[in-house]
Amino acid sequence: MVLIMDDVEQLIEQLQAIAQTGKHYSKDVFDRERYDQLETVAKKLTTELANNVTTEQLGIFFDADTGYVTPKVDIRAASFKDDKILLVREKSSGEWSIPGGWGDIGYSAGEIAVKETYEEAGIRVQPRRLIAIKDMQQNHYPKKNLNYVYKIFFECTPFENDLHSGVETSDVAYFTLEEALKLNLSLARNMREDFKMAFECHHSQIWQTYFD
Repeated sequence: MVLIMDDVEQLIEQLQAIAQTGKHYSKDVFDRERYDQLETVAKKLTTELANNVTTEQLGIFFDADTGYVTPKVDIRAASFKDDKILLVREKSSGEWSIPGGWGDIGYSAGEIAVKETYEEAGIRVQPRRLIAIKDMQQNHYPKKNLNYVYKIFFECTPFENDLHSGVETSDVAYFTLEEALKLNLSLARNMREDFKMAFECHHSQIWQTYFD
């Protein structure tokens, strides 16, 4: 059986999770040594297989967290007005995406959707429905880091009109589905299928949340 790169990355992530969780819970000194060795193997595999991974990035991925390993959460707010979706252009890449970002401690998922939209697009929105909870690995998003990620998409309603870009964004505007699919999209943040699903939800009176 031939493993594709996504499979190899996931296996490395699983090795790291086993090592980190084992180190946290194990009381036996010899078991802890084995988990340390397992983590060393995972680091070496990452260095060999990942492109342009620095020592600093390895340290963040392997050492910044402790305890039981869980996925990170990326939250996106799909806001609609006049059958158009609100998108922002990232300063760093020039690519367009649905406003959003990592979940922060002290905020609910819905509050993150509101917070990120305000910071990136300058307006306040109200989350209405949960569109989808997607496993980034299973849905084959291009990966920008070594984390295992769940992506959460909310449908939101804006109640302000004064759009303006934020610290991390250079432009903000509403687009039809056809217009959005022609943009230079940040596929690691949102794939074309996400836009189609968001519009399908927006057009539906009753929506069943998608999940893997």
